[in-house]
Amino acid sequence: MQRKIYLDMHSREEAQRLFWSRFGQRTTEAETIPSRLARGRVTAAPVTARFSSPSFHSAAMDGLAVRAEDTFGASDDTPRTLRIDTGEAVPVNTGYPLPPDKNAVIMIENVLLADDGATGVIRAPVYPWQHVRKVGEDIVATELLFPTGHQLRPADIGALLTGGCATVRVRKRPKVVIIPTGSELVRLEDYPDAPPAGKTIESNATVLAGLAEQAGAEVAITPIISDDFATISRHLQATVASEADLVIINAGSSAGSADYTVRIIEQLGEILVHGITIMPGKPTILGVIDHKPVVGIPGYPVSAIIAMEQLVVPLLARMQGVHVDPPATVQAVLAKDLPSRSGIEEFRRMIVGRIDDRFVAVPLKQGAGAITTLTRANGMLRIAAASEGEIHGREVTIELLVPRPQAERTILCTGSHDLCLDVLGDLLRKQDPAYPLASTHVGSLGGLMALKQGMCHLAGSHLLDPMDGSYNTSYIRKHLAGRDIRAVTLVHREQGFIVPKGNPKNIASIHDLFGEGIRFINRQAGSGTRVLLDYELERHHLDPDAILGYDQDEYTHMAVAVAVLSGKVDTGLGIKSAANALGLDFVPLVEERYDLLLPGELFDTPMIQAVLTVINTADFRQAVEALGGYSTRETGRLVER
Repeated sequence: MQRKIYLDMHSREEAQRLFWSRFGQRTTEAETIPSRLARGRVTAAPVTARFSSPSFHSAAMDGLAVRAEDTFGASDDTPRTLRIDTGEAVPVNTGYPLPPDKNAVIMIENVLLADDGATGVIRAPVYPWQHVRKVGEDIVATELLFPTGHQLRPADIGALLTGGCATVRVRKRPKVVIIPTGSELVRLEDYPDAPPAGKTIESNATVLAGLAEQAGAEVAITPIISDDFATISRHLQATVASEADLVIINAGSSAGSADYTVRIIEQLGEILVHGITIMPGKPTILGVIDHKPVVGIPGYPVSAIIAMEQLVVPLLARMQGVHVDPPATVQAVLAKDLPSRSGIEEFRRMIVGRIDDRFVAVPLKQGAGAITTLTRANGMLRIAAASEGEIHGREVTIELLVPRPQAERTILCTGSHDLCLDVLGDLLRKQDPAYPLASTHVGSLGGLMALKQGMCHLAGSHLLDPMDGSYNTSYIRKHLAGRDIRAVTLVHREQGFIVPKGNPKNIASIHDLFGEGIRFINRQAGSGTRVLLDYELERHHLDPDAILGYDQDEYTHMAVAVAVLSGKVDTGLGIKSAANALGLDFVPLVEERYDLLLPGELFDTPMIQAVLTVINTADFRQAVEALGGYSTRETGRLVER
């Protein structure tokens, strides 16, 4: 099968202009629906009130309805007695109709009632229409409630009903049909335990449907279609012929030999764009069949989401006459160099937090298939196509993916990886206010460097000093001299060799790493685990270059455990809780202390105090010890230096 190579790549702006100019003026038809069901819908015509509100003069306070003129002259020196028994003053409750001959209400708190309730004494007058809601004070019949193109909010529904509008004319929801394609795809419902080898759980269609529904669309997802030209062509043709306003084909938009989408759209209609200079999302296809927009969206999750947000969601808004506001932004200092390929506009997922008076942005890993980078990100950085990247320390514009207050409360944690940080993050989310914990893993030494540069709130570290057996303190003195850095013990934990169930290669000590054919996975340079390994190798006078895989590394204990579970390696050095999490065996080597390193100037801030409060709770200690391989005997203790 001949590969379809991208031709005439377009920039994002060019692709948007081409696509939207073809369909941007097309709006969905109007329909009349009950006002009670109209939240989120867009008005298709001006809406005018049928009723006035209030429709009668009503009391705005509990009290006595009176003629204001009857109260004139009342004062402390000349109190005025009003007759209730004769109707001179009439008791009235808030919201009740005002008697026809009355024009004011005296608050009940300002009336001294007789024991028998026949009279009331007042010591101040009221003026005409005081404490009265007059007819039409809120809404006047025939006045404009909402113009065309107004997206109705919950309060707007109240105004519609109050104004007598039982129904409202709105734009129909655009009908979107999503066709997932791929012979390797299966539904989770069909394989609840685990997918067969070579098969992938289909999830993109649901994600794209959620984005479309959030944009006001009505969405249907077809069954998964296998990679067969005739089958995909037949389904696409039938879908376009249906009532769909927009059709999305997911996967099959790249240059692979089995990617039929572009040829099918070309055969059935017209290709506007194939290939956009954005990353992720480059393979996106924009086409037209029978005057309807058809979009081929890449199969990698992050690519799919970026393409959907940048091209499809704005079109769905336009179809309903809605203007999409740009996202809120903040200026943030970049915590790391970000090289980028010139000629490609890159969307980088970021974690943003506020440290003192500035925002700091920490990039998450790249990868069009790494959907967790989007679930963890609270910001997005766009690197312009003309740029070759951004440099560490530069101030950049970050588009916020969460409300600004949430970004301001985000705790930036970096350094060494540990599973109990997930427990800490979960419990911090339960605080009031909640403090999101955003953890990135760069190794213990990397955490110290981030503290030195002011790029994090706290760092996890377990750096062993081979000279005296202490943890972290000598490294703080060496790398952060003159800084007020406080070390608080989080846990003691077991480090050792993670091995497959049953330990088939009989790994028992560090010497066994040199056995014939033993495949090892290392941790990155600068991590406390790597420091521990190198210390043990030097202590036993062993040559690291003789270990098969010493130069291959991972950044987390769970990544090491996954490498062992998958059969990629026979063993790796890691913590017991990671082995337990994946049902692997563990050969202990040493117990070490894992500390949180905190800048003194942030120690008394609410977010750091929240961290210290949580780690001293019984809930934290119990949850951590349940993971296995941990001791909380000194958790929360300030380490002496």
